[in-house]
Amino acid sequence: MRAAPGLALALGATALGFAGLGMTGHMAAHMGAVAVAAPALAAALPRRPRGAGAPLLWAMVEFAIVWAWHFPALRALADAHDFVSLAEQALFLAAGVALWRAALAQPAAGAAALLLTSMHMTLLGALIGLAPRPLYAMMAMHPAPGLDALADQQLGGVVMLVVGGASYCLGGLWLLATLLREPRAA
Repeated sequence: MRAAPGLALALGATALGFAGLGMTGHMAAHMGAVAVAAPALAAALPRRPRGAGAPLLWAMVEFAIVWAWHFPALRALADAHDFVSLAEQALFLAAGVALWRAALAQPAAGAAALLLTSMHMTLLGALIGLAPRPLYAMMAMHPAPGLDALADQQLGGVVMLVVGGASYCLGGLWLLATLLREPRAA
């Protein structure tokens, strides 16, 4: 687990580096944390005992964190202050790691938690991507290069629903498959 500080630093630098790439870069940084780094860190950490952490509880915690940071007021605060943006990214990573760790420790509840998370990530990505106007003022003023504000937001929504939705869906299906392969006690 000695790689954790380096990973945290890399994610922070990535989040700030993507800051100038509009909503698309913003979503790419978030998906790097919750859909790539979080499951990798959770898999690398020592296994938790089966009773430690409730996957569905962590799914609800992650839901609350992710959706809250997409409310316009919190989004504006994060866009205005690098420290707040880094705190947002750290919360996403911490909630993601906690959810994935709990899911890996309890595969049955974990499959349900990851599939539920896949649904809410997909829904939020779709809502952002299908909005008829830009939702976030700061990102609308600084879209990704070559895109207008609405196209940038649409692409950011697609990144969220494809990467976030797929990561959690595949994780949930993998846990479900491992449960179905287990021999049944007579």
